[in-house]
Amino acid sequence: MDPISTSIKDQQLIEKRRRQMIKGAITLFKEKGFHRTTTREIAKASGFSIGTLYEYIRTKEDILFLVCDAIYQQVQERLVAQIDLTNSSVEHFEKVIRSYFYLMDDMQEEVVIMYQEVKSLKKETKEYVLQKERDMVAMLERVIDTCFPGTISLLDRELLANNIFIQGQMWGFRRWMLQKQFTLEDYIDRQIYFLMHSLTVK
Repeated sequence: MDPISTSIKDQQLIEKRRRQMIKGAITLFKEKGFHRTTTREIAKASGFSIGTLYEYIRTKEDILFLVCDAIYQQVQERLVAQIDLTNSSVEHFEKVIRSYFYLMDDMQEEVVIMYQEVKSLKKETKEYVLQKERDMVAMLERVIDTCFPGTISLLDRELLANNIFIQGQMWGFRRWMLQKQFTLEDYIDRQIYFLMHSLTVK
């Protein structure tokens, strides 16, 4: 699905311009937020004119969609690279969680932007973006099922996967407090400890 229409037919050029727009927009959204950023500013930060910008998008919300989609795509690709569904060890389970938390530290600015601004998307594009999040939670569910086969109910597995997903993001959401109290390593170690304890307590 590509809900962003464009008058340009060259797919390679579309991808190049979108990468430029995404990079420029993320920088501006970090500084000013989505609503206070203008399309003219995004065009300038992207390295081309406002006229060129509108050859590739219709509205500023289209750029926000591209930003959110790119962030989720990057998270998904990096998470997939750490998952081996043929490895059913508890060590692999912990490794996946640790890798995901490191990823959330690397991308905390982008994740915060996405959650602050995704509400500004139109219904259909918002649903597309949120489905990507559901897909990533489902990936964590498969890891849980692989490493703890037959021991966790479907409902508990879904809740556990969502908990892991949000605990990773919380490092960015609550950084004003958490990052004054914990190093990243300490935070990850404690979260994994609580998680593993919950899996062993009957």
